Amino acid sequence: MRLIPLSTGSLACLAMGFALSFTTVVPAEAPPATDPALDLIVDRDAHPWWQIAVIAAATFVSEDLTCISAGLLANRGQLELVTGLLGCFIGIFLGDIGLWCLGRFLGRRLLELRWVARKFPPDKVEQVRHWLNRHSWWAVFASRFMPGTRLPLYVTAGTLGVKAWRFALWALISDMAWTPLLVVSVALLGEAAARPFEMLFGPGWIALVCAVLTVWLLIRAAIALATRRGRQRAVAKLSTIWRWEFWPAWLFYAPLVPWLALLACRHRSLTAWTAANPGIPDGGVVGESKHAILARLDDQWVVPFGLVGAGDPASRLDRLRAWIVERSLAYPLVLKPDAGQRGFGVRIARSDDDATAHFSEHPYDVLIQQFDPGPLEAGVFYVREPDEPTGRIFSITDKHFPAVTGDGIRTLEALIWDNPRLRMQAGVFLARHAARRDEVVERDRRFPLAMAGNHCQGTMFKDGAHLATPELAETIDRIAHGFPGFFFGRFDVRYEDAASLRAGRDFRIIELNGVTSESTNIYDPDRSLLWAYRTLARQWALLYRIGDANRRRGHRPARLGPLVKSILSHYRLREGNAIAD
Repeated sequence: MRLIPLSTGSLACLAMGFALSFTTVVPAEAPPATDPALDLIVDRDAHPWWQIAVIAAATFVSEDLTCISAGLLANRGQLELVTGLLGCFIGIFLGDIGLWCLGRFLGRRLLELRWVARKFPPDKVEQVRHWLNRHSWWAVFASRFMPGTRLPLYVTAGTLGVKAWRFALWALISDMAWTPLLVVSVALLGEAAARPFEMLFGPGWIALVCAVLTVWLLIRAAIALATRRGRQRAVAKLSTIWRWEFWPAWLFYAPLVPWLALLACRHRSLTAWTAANPGIPDGGVVGESKHAILARLDDQWVVPFGLVGAGDPASRLDRLRAWIVERSLAYPLVLKPDAGQRGFGVRIARSDDDATAHFSEHPYDVLIQQFDPGPLEAGVFYVREPDEPTGRIFSITDKHFPAVTGDGIRTLEALIWDNPRLRMQAGVFLARHAARRDEVVERDRRFPLAMAGNHCQGTMFKDGAHLATPELAETIDRIAHGFPGFFFGRFDVRYEDAASLRAGRDFRIIELNGVTSESTNIYDPDRSLLWAYRTLARQWALLYRIGDANRRRGHRPARLGPLVKSILSHYRLREGNAIAD
């Protein structure tokens, strides 16, 4: 039997990165390869060290797929098991050392770059270095059995100076444990894995590719489900299918596109809706100044606020201190990008050091606000058609901030993963509290996980229709009338108790969002997806109608080209850590 080169098979195998990735398998009676050079590469009689070199090189594309392929070929008698084992082991070990070297010689230079240094300040880097030097032995070993962790861990180990001999020793031990386990187990399983695909596709390269991918997926699934944490992750990912509030934005809004297209045709404009709020640039699509918007509202309803412009962190801190003295305020303060979106970079500064750190991460204009303890927050969505004397409350979102209650046994990370809802956004919570994830939370102690009232930052949104009253509507309408050119948007407010809010008093506005603000009660987990889409459809119909009415009054909507350019520019140029407090 010979291994004969096949162009399409070669491309498929190379993409998967398994051993002999330039070849495919054909029956023994097939004619031999005609190219002497290729025949030398793939001939079973070629020197074993050549085969080992080919297999080792293939591991640089995909280690696991190469091991699986070597095991399957060994099972079918097309590759010596020892040759496959040695090739996989050498390639994997050299790859591990290469990743360490990549971090050692390039990683440190990356840490010196300005934008990297803002995301990874020296104190955090030192914490990670200390942890790695203490736990490198089991971290390296465990990562070999945890898909997706090797690349970041090994590069980080080189970057942060884990000793070469220590890293090499544990990489060697882990590779000696992992490689035979994978290759030999697949070699024993091989016939059962390959036969179903050979029945479908014959004994060629397609069957081999399908068998390799199937075994690879099964192994990945088995590793993921072998631990309780892995099973919790799997359940969270699977439940995203029906827990639509956690769908990515592009997927959630896709069914709404035909409705938006119909509205655009009806009003003969793709951007008529941007004229809904003439008092806000482009109606408040993206990049508008939060400070400028709050400045147009009555101060008695707004949390005390100010603005710190760009500059070096020290001078910006001086300006912040001057503002504190001028307003007779004190820490804690809320710092957020003046042109932020969806809670991006919202921080609670409790000291000068916190403020300096935020200024270092966010070089652009920063809105500063007195921290309002609430403890409650709501999003009051307001609409008024230009021809009507009074507006109305379209919806209210009742915001529930996430928290866990300790039992004196489990760590913060375990408490998050054990909660069926919190595990859906575990990545956000664990990134926010990275320094405390291994902390055991005291019994009956309530540990808050978020302070920013954004769904993407972990806050649960509920329909707050029970908070809507004529008194609140009258107050909101009076505030909105004080802002010339405002007809459509959401007031985010903090308040102490529901009775006061329903009475239209004792609340403070922390933000006002324009035309791209949502009626966020749609994310209520107790409501249906159909109800959410009906609400969104009514919201956008109103937005287009208001924008069209203002257009007829002489207010020009944004032009499509500059609008798209502005949106792309905003998201491309913003810097800093997106995770809010």
